[in-house]
Amino acid sequence: MKARATVHGAITAVNAIATGKGAALGVDLVTEAIVEITSDPGKITVTVRGEVDVDTRLAEIVVREVFAHCKVSDLGAKVETISQVPVARGLKSSSAASNAVVLATLTALRKTEDDLAVLNLGVGASLKAGVTVTGAFDDAAASYLGGFVVTDNAARKVLRRDPVDEDMRVLILVPDTRYYTGKVDVTRARSVRLIAEEAFALALHGKYQAALAINGLAYSAALGFDPKPSIDALMAGAVSAGLSGKGPAVAALCRSDEEAGKVTDIWKAQGGKVIQTRFNNRKAEAKTKW
Repeated sequence: MKARATVHGAITAVNAIATGKGAALGVDLVTEAIVEITSDPGKITVTVRGEVDVDTRLAEIVVREVFAHCKVSDLGAKVETISQVPVARGLKSSSAASNAVVLATLTALRKTEDDLAVLNLGVGASLKAGVTVTGAFDDAAASYLGGFVVTDNAARKVLRRDPVDEDMRVLILVPDTRYYTGKVDVTRARSVRLIAEEAFALALHGKYQAALAINGLAYSAALGFDPKPSIDALMAGAVSAGLSGKGPAVAALCRSDEEAGKVTDIWKAQGGKVIQTRFNNRKAEAKTKW
């Protein structure tokens, strides 16, 4: 029994740390998981392609959570993950990985669950692994469902979901330095609650561009990140720009190749890697033959 699942990454519109409510946007950066069920009870091996120093503990916890949910005790699994999403930069790498492993494991077991159950399994595993402060239900939902999602993370409820313009250019400045969840100063992050509430209100009304910019500037100040890349992107013509998640990555939205080119040139001069992608509206999928 073997299955392959494909999900996508996401960027932040509203960080949920301050209020427990958030919003995120799916982007076309792919994460895949291949899960093969074995007859070796309790043995789970994980192989990661790409960034070799990535902690494999999350994928193992995800499989064990799915096994427990499905009341499986006499099987094991071999897991392989492949991802285009940079790790520990605020780009939802953990949410994408947990979603992919959950879906691939369920499919390999020939089990089906509704979307909320899949998301809850991944969020629960992420909390258990300590890779999220908020439970990251917003990130998980945008990664799994695609499009623009607004969520109540505490209630694990999707409040709004809309498709987004896939012609929009999404630029992501990825600094060389990683910033892990365990380093987040939650007290400082929660100090911007009033601003986060305003950004969330904009998101609830579908105004994700304004929400992204306001949220990004507020959390940059709270978490100690330089807002210059965001401001420079806006001055170069981006319709919105701001810190993604806990950082340090910054996302900018551009309407044309010309605008995207200007932002890219400015950001490359500042160091780090620039990724250009598009929004993603596609839902995660899994298959047993490929």
